[in-house]
Amino acid sequence: MKYIDEYSDAELVQKLLAKIHLTCENYPKEIVLMEVCGTHTMAIFRSGLRRLLPPNIRLLSGPGCPVCVTPNHYLDKAIAYTKRDDVVITTFGDMLRVPGSSSSLEKQKGSGGDVVVVYSPLEALKIAQKTPGKKIIFLAIGFETTAPTVAATIKIAQEKSIQNFFVFSGHRLIPPAMRALVGHKDLHIDGFICPGHVSTIIGSKPYQPIAEEYGIPCVVTGFEPLDIVQAIFMLIYQIVTQETPKVQIQYRRSVREEGNPKALDLMEEVFEIEQSDWRGLGGIPESGLKVKESFSAFDAEANIQVQVEETRENKGCICGAVLRGVSTPLDCPLFGRICTPENPIGPCMVSSEGTCAAYFKYGDYGE
Repeated sequence: MKYIDEYSDAELVQKLLAKIHLTCENYPKEIVLMEVCGTHTMAIFRSGLRRLLPPNIRLLSGPGCPVCVTPNHYLDKAIAYTKRDDVVITTFGDMLRVPGSSSSLEKQKGSGGDVVVVYSPLEALKIAQKTPGKKIIFLAIGFETTAPTVAATIKIAQEKSIQNFFVFSGHRLIPPAMRALVGHKDLHIDGFICPGHVSTIIGSKPYQPIAEEYGIPCVVTGFEPLDIVQAIFMLIYQIVTQETPKVQIQYRRSVREEGNPKALDLMEEVFEIEQSDWRGLGGIPESGLKVKESFSAFDAEANIQVQVEETRENKGCICGAVLRGVSTPLDCPLFGRICTPENPIGPCMVSSEGTCAAYFKYGDYGE
């Protein structure tokens, strides 16, 4: 099948891996590449790619999982909403088991809280239409990929005068987080494997300052084995040949330089950019999306008040350090012992895109 089969072709992958080995053969330094997409993390582990690369190439997993980077204070507020009899929480399934300071949405559901798993914000809007006596809150977790759909849903709610639908925005933006990472004193990154899905929305231009100001090359790539291997080759070629760092698009079958203008316009119409807290990274300027004043009737925080417990972090969990790329799950004393997919202590083990979940599932550490 065009655009699918050829990107899983083992022979093509092997040829490109041979070129990578040849290019790195006499390079004296370690090359550190970071992916900032949870789907890339899983694809890299699933393919066993870490073990196939030269010993002087190290792959790091960054803050590419939206569930994982959501801080405890957001989770605690979502949990507080479940304690109101007039509220129904609607959420993507990945959020259910993520532990907050003292509970989780799953535990609240088991204790009688009204929590419903949905697959889109439009599904949450339909629930609001069918349940006029309840306040329906959609937990809007995600990067630029999901924000346009949420924006469109808010516009539909406004057009249809649906007054019991609300969004609790936890949307975050990837490029500001990447800039925060390159400025981190304990972290060295030589190149970024940029997310494919996010880039279908924002394009490649937002990564330009990372290449121009910090001298770090970026390659936007897809999710098949050949996509990722080709992106790695494109990055190491820039690094080894000491080219002027630039942003390249490997994933041209889906990503354009300008992104998706209609989706970007939707986001700009409904949301405004604000500082946002990220698990492991702290507050990052201009990295979050807040519902604009003109759509504030659909902003859960502006309209539904709750008492939120004091936020605490889970003792022993190093998810924050894993998300920064300064530690791996193997550095965590809880990993695989106390913290497992059946009994997750931190979000990086809960989410299907979490680094700890990838390490546990595939066991191909390549360390």
